[in-house]
Amino acid sequence: MWNIREKEKQTVDKLKRNDTTSLNITSNNLSSEGAIAVADALKTNSTLTSLDIGNNNISSEGGKAVGEALKINSTLTSLNIRNNNISDEGAKAIADALKINPTLTSLNIEKNNISDEGAKAIADALTINSTLTSLYMGWNDMSDKGVKAVGEALKINSTLTNVDIGRSRTSDEGAKAVADALKINSTLTSLKIYLNNISDEGAKAIADALKINSTLTRLTIRNNDISTEGAKAIAEALKINSTLTGLNIGSNDISIEGAKAVGEALKKNSRLTSLNMNHDYISDEGAKAVADALKINSTLTNLNMGYNGISSEGGKAVADALKINSTLTSLNIEYNNISSEGAKAIGEALKINSTLTSLNIEKNNISDEGAKEIAEALILNPTLTTLNLNFNYISDEGIKTVADALKMNSTLTSLSIRNNHISNVGAEAVGEALKINSTLTSLHMGWNDISDEGVKAVAEALKINSTITSVDIERSSTSDEGAKAIAEALKVNSALTSLTIGNNNVSDEGAKAVGEALKTNSTLTSLNIEENNISDEGVKGVAEALKTNSTLTSLNMNYNYITDEGAKAIEEALKINTTLTSLDIQYNYKRPKAGKC
Repeated sequence: MWNIREKEKQTVDKLKRNDTTSLNITSNNLSSEGAIAVADALKTNSTLTSLDIGNNNISSEGGKAVGEALKINSTLTSLNIRNNNISDEGAKAIADALKINPTLTSLNIEKNNISDEGAKAIADALTINSTLTSLYMGWNDMSDKGVKAVGEALKINSTLTNVDIGRSRTSDEGAKAVADALKINSTLTSLKIYLNNISDEGAKAIADALKINSTLTRLTIRNNDISTEGAKAIAEALKINSTLTGLNIGSNDISIEGAKAVGEALKKNSRLTSLNMNHDYISDEGAKAVADALKINSTLTNLNMGYNGISSEGGKAVADALKINSTLTSLNIEYNNISSEGAKAIGEALKINSTLTSLNIEKNNISDEGAKEIAEALILNPTLTTLNLNFNYISDEGIKTVADALKMNSTLTSLSIRNNHISNVGAEAVGEALKINSTLTSLHMGWNDISDEGVKAVAEALKINSTITSVDIERSSTSDEGAKAIAEALKVNSALTSLTIGNNNVSDEGAKAVGEALKTNSTLTSLNIEENNISDEGVKGVAEALKTNSTLTSLNMNYNYITDEGAKAIEEALKINTTLTSLDIQYNYKRPKAGKC
């Protein structure tokens, strides 16, 4: 933002003209004064349906003004005022408006220092309001009292379908109140009650409700204090419940026995399609139990068992299940320790499996041997579209086999190989593959040992490749020579829309070259060149390009050496440029006034 007051005036003028339906002014240092002006304009505006003023500082005064506007406005359907410090007074004003407003369907008041008093006011409004369908009020200063009030309101309200009360400091008492409401409520389809202090007692209450409730389809109770007993109760409910399709019980302490109970439930449940049990301490025995269930279950499509201490033994069990299962489409077992042995087993399974489309085996201690087996599978597998091999121990030898597979594979669209042990040799192999491959659209290969020569190889491929839309070569030790090669590619490439070359050794010469390329390139929409050695001279080159470029919408130049002189060049360019919507030039040698535009 260059001139906050001018921006506020422009926003108000736009609302008064009645020529827009959606307005986003997040993270713009909007004050209570600005919010009051926006609210006054809302009273007469008759076209706006969506307003996002999140992450500002409108305070309770701004919250009150917005509340008053909502009593009059009859077109707005979605309002986001999260993280604005509106406190209880602002919440009360919004609540009063909800009793009258006939159009608002979605309201986000997260992170606003709202306590039980404000929560009770909102809850009271919910017993009257008949239009709101989505309410996000987590990350506030509520306790059991505020959540209990919401629970009571849910017994009466018949329009809300989506409620988020995550991180609301509630414990078992609040969970019980919400569970009681679920036994009566027949409209709520999604409930998020994560990051609270719910233990087995609260989990059992929710489980009992699930045996009765027939409308809830998604439940998120991750990051609580649920252990084995609570997990067993929920598992028993899953054997009976016939509506829940998504369950997130991650980051609890359900352990092996809890996982076994969930596994048994999956053998009988025929509705659940998504299950997240990451960070649940299930280890190999728990993974085996879930894997056994996958041999029988025919509805689950998405499974996350990341961060669970699973070794090659558990990895092999999952692989065996993949040979039989014909419904799972997404599997995430990141941050475990399946090693190359587990990866080899999964590779073998992928040669048979024909339904999995996404596989995440990030940070699993996989070396070249495991990568080779996965590569062989890519030649035969007809369905996998997304593969994440980040944070492993794959070197040039392993990545060469993956690159060779890419020359034959015709389904993979996204490949992540960040933070391995890939050098220029491996990057050159990937470059050669990109000259042939015609399906890959996203490539993430940053944080490796790649320098200018490796980046040049990828750049040469980009001159030929016509399908890659996103490339990430962040922190690859490339300098101006690599940046210049990328710039030359940008002059002829007509497919790339997103480029990340941040955290490298690019200086002014490289930045100028990229700037020159932006004058002719007409497809790139996002450019990240943060954390390089770019000073005012390099920024001026980019600024000149912004005067003529009409496609770039996002530019990140954080953590460089830009002073007010460089910031002024960007500011002058933005007087002409009409397409850039997001600009980050914070945390520079001398921080300029600019942050986001």
